[in-house]
Amino acid sequence: MATAYNGSMARTEFSNPPDYAMLARDIKRWAVELGFAEAGISGTDLGDDERHLRNWLDDDHHGEMAYMARHGDKRSRPAELEPGTQRVISVRMDYIPPGTDNAWDVLGDAEAGYVSRYALGRDYHKLMRGRLQKLAERIRAVVGDFGHRAYVDSAPVLEKALARNAGLGWIGKHTVLINRRAGSYFFLGELYTDLPLPVDLPASAHCGSCSRCIDICPTRAILGPYRLDARRCISYLTIELKGSIPEDLRAPIGNRIFGCDDCQLVCPWNKFAQETAEPDFAPRHRLDGAKLVELFGWSEEEFLKRTEGMAIRRTGYEGWLRNIAVALGNAPRSAAACEALEARVLHPSPVVREHVAWALARQHG
Repeated sequence: MATAYNGSMARTEFSNPPDYAMLARDIKRWAVELGFAEAGISGTDLGDDERHLRNWLDDDHHGEMAYMARHGDKRSRPAELEPGTQRVISVRMDYIPPGTDNAWDVLGDAEAGYVSRYALGRDYHKLMRGRLQKLAERIRAVVGDFGHRAYVDSAPVLEKALARNAGLGWIGKHTVLINRRAGSYFFLGELYTDLPLPVDLPASAHCGSCSRCIDICPTRAILGPYRLDARRCISYLTIELKGSIPEDLRAPIGNRIFGCDDCQLVCPWNKFAQETAEPDFAPRHRLDGAKLVELFGWSEEEFLKRTEGMAIRRTGYEGWLRNIAVALGNAPRSAAACEALEARVLHPSPVVREHVAWALARQHG
């Protein structure tokens, strides 16, 4: 019998230990049955990644993301975050929905707003966490109570390093995980556990001499292989940053109003990207190519209603208007753009007013 699980990662003890090799194979099969594309198992040693993280933080490349440093080394030491952790089960889930407007076409239409492909439909956090809990329930049905905790961007976890060590892919030069059979358009989640499961071989890197992701970055946020300055990254600027976007970075943002996919769009490995089988990831409100003027006209009530259950909520209404104002400033000169911007000149938010004034100056030449 296993020891009871009381909410802490107490070490599981068995009078008749299960066949862990068979259990590991079953876990991977169950994960696929639950809708994940793949699962792998790793240990907890992240020494090299911890050093890389510390250097990144020391260089202030995390910008205003104070949470990246808030928990000390717990991010790179799973057993300190959840005492008793011996293994991490990593899973991935593809997110590109079938029928989505071509990303390059939207980026090429300066009057449309580009939303990162991962954020077009339902927020993945609760969906994946719920399925990880179901995976844990299947494991419990076999081994009895055991120590575990599910994470999907919900705690200080080095998810890409753990997924790499679990064989799910390698960390590319743009710092995104790449899978040889599925590219990089997928979400990651983890199940920390005290079960001594056999671990998988880490994935080897296959970027070679390719530097397309570095060369394409509109704001030159990728300083070199595996070196990302988040303060210049469009995903950071349009989502994480809560104040004013630095003026010298506004023009390079183009029409990207929530996130950026350029470094993934040019990655050769994404010719193998798989469409998702999850219907909840389908685009909502035509956000895979909606016009900027239309989106800028949303009231706060409309924004909150239409983005309910979506990752776009993270930027907030103020950030939403700020981002679209920048995109309108980068759009071709038009009476419609000017009219939309002028309607927000007296907006209560000083951040919105600042970016509207900048955009109007651009529209007026």
